[in-house]
Amino acid sequence: MARLVHSYMPTPNPKFVAGVVRQALAQCIPDPSSAGHSVSPSTRLIFESAQAQAIKQEIIEVGRKLWAREYVDGNGGNISYRISHDHVLCTPTMVSKADLTLDDICLVSLDNQRVLGTRAHTSEILLHLEIYKAVPTARAVIHCHPPHATAYAITGLIPPGEIIPEQEVFVGPVATAPYETPGTKSFAETVLSYIRNHNTVLLENHGVVCWADTVTHAEWCVEVIDTYCRTLILASHLGTPIRRIPKEKIEGLLAIKRRLGLPDARLHGAPREHINDQPEGEKQDSQSLAPSQLPGDHVGNSFESLVSRITAQVIQFVSSQEE
Repeated sequence: MARLVHSYMPTPNPKFVAGVVRQALAQCIPDPSSAGHSVSPSTRLIFESAQAQAIKQEIIEVGRKLWAREYVDGNGGNISYRISHDHVLCTPTMVSKADLTLDDICLVSLDNQRVLGTRAHTSEILLHLEIYKAVPTARAVIHCHPPHATAYAITGLIPPGEIIPEQEVFVGPVATAPYETPGTKSFAETVLSYIRNHNTVLLENHGVVCWADTVTHAEWCVEVIDTYCRTLILASHLGTPIRRIPKEKIEGLLAIKRRLGLPDARLHGAPREHINDQPEGEKQDSQSLAPSQLPGDHVGNSFESLVSRITAQVIQFVSSQEE
């Protein structure tokens, strides 16, 4: 009896199919974020350069580190890198930092316009852009929610300083910015009073933001501040007063910090007790756009919806061929 041979076609990985669909659609559909203005060849060259690809890969790896260390959850957190005078590479909205791919990273202008990339960029890029505008030496920014540092941010307590050398050198005295609705311009502006003298700022009732010269170094700041806060919390249960580094030894740590070019309010003569003061000035505009109202978000979400529908149809078609 002749044997019937049934060819088997394995069901493809949905993430792989979605990536192929997204790339194909991007070549067929004009980038909605670029409506009204053209993308110059030089800008496209920057986005597709070997340097950009390496930085995108670094962003992906740092995103996985943040997720693995439980500094982000769900789709929380965002990462960016200033790749040119006018442009920033950044992570998209509504994507877990554990699942980032090269195709997810987009190019955004300093005026918050998505220039290249198929996914809607994070609404909290406004926070990053304010830092880039105010601090010329900032090349990378990370915002996330490390639990021990965030524990201080939600209680209003300020981690005491002059206790652990690594904290003193790489982060220093901790600043706390007042709460504002995430994703708004008012929220982004809460850090302006601090970021020139601090590379790490606690965000009241929210998390932390860190900047550095590379994405990896910004992530190191996150690790240092969260480990420091965790150590303080553990020490508080031992029933013994915490010993501080002698005052005369702090000058030696500041000398190291000065050589490394790291910011610290103490290097500019700011009194220690005033470092964590709330910023002065008038209340910011409360009419800023909420995250779901930011320009381009609805377009990006429509694009992703189309990708999802086509991906589902491909999976369904392949599955039907196996029957």
